[in-house]
Amino acid sequence: MKKVAVLMGSDSDLPVVGKVFSVFDELGIPYEAHVCSAHRTPEEARALALNAKKNGFGVIIAAAGMAAHLAGAIAANTALPVIGIPIKSGGLGGIDALLSTVQMPSGIPVATVAIDGAKNAAYLAAEILALSDEGLYEKLLQCRGKEKKSVLEKDAHLAEKYNK
Repeated sequence: MKKVAVLMGSDSDLPVVGKVFSVFDELGIPYEAHVCSAHRTPEEARALALNAKKNGFGVIIAAAGMAAHLAGAIAANTALPVIGIPIKSGGLGGIDALLSTVQMPSGIPVATVAIDGAKNAAYLAAEILALSDEGLYEKLLQCRGKEKKSVLEKDAHLAEKYNK
């Protein structure tokens, strides 16, 4: 199975990005985590992107706050799928990060999840990898089954308590 590179602009993003690791651990997806900045370590960020395929990665997740362009800078240097996680920070509550992540020029896409949407970034990366991994696809179906069961149990509990 291909690995996922999980990049964050700062280690202060770890409380959000840590949710990615939890999903990957549950699904058995190998990953590497790195702190890199599109602005403060541009050469290192570029090298990570340029060498990602050669280093066994199939998908890259890039998380950054404020108006950082980490996901876009990574996408500009690889044809691997890049998933951006805009991080809520600064005075604009993550809207600046969302816009800088989602507004990419034609031909350089970044799949963008919600502000602080780390779990969905992880599940999207898993779905991409599952295109060539039937076992992972089955694990994703099982996760969805667990979610369905949880919702139905909550509905039954609510109905028992409030439906008179």
